[in-house]
Amino acid sequence: MTSENTPDTGFVREFLEVLHPLLRRMRAERTLSPGKVGILHHLSLHGRATSTELAAAVRVSPQAISLAARELEEMAFIERVPDATDRRKTWIVLAEAGRSKLEEEARAGEGWIGRAISEQLTDDERRILREAVPILEKIGMEAPRG
Repeated sequence: MTSENTPDTGFVREFLEVLHPLLRRMRAERTLSPGKVGILHHLSLHGRATSTELAAAVRVSPQAISLAARELEEMAFIERVPDATDRRKTWIVLAEAGRSKLEEEARAGEGWIGRAISEQLTDDERRILREAVPILEKIGMEAPRG
C-alpha cells in the first residue's frame, strides 16, 4: 500500500528508465570509469583520503579501491603520501594531472548534455529542468541505507 507521499512503482520505474540512458550517454563521453572519476572527484573535494575512506565514499570494496588507486597512480593522477605522525597510514592525494583529468572528464559529459539541452528543449522545458535540479539534488543527498 502506498501513502500520498510515496510515488507508485510505475513512476519510479519510469523515472529510472529516463535517467539510465542519460547517464550511460554521459559516461560514454568519458575515458575513465565512473569509479575512478568518483575517486578523483572525492579527492578534489576533500584534499586527501585513506583507501578505506575512498571505498566508503565511492561505495566500492577496499579491493576495488586498491586496484583503481594503483591504476590512477600509474597514470600519475594521484599520489600516495605517508602520514606525518602515523607511519602505518598512507594518504591518497590528487595530483595536478588528476585535477586536469577530472576537469576533462567533466567537460566531456557536460558538453554532450549541454548541447542536448540547448538544441532539443524549449525555453519552458529548460526552465522546468533548471527548477528540478534542487529536487534531484535533494534525492541524491539522502544517506544510503543498509
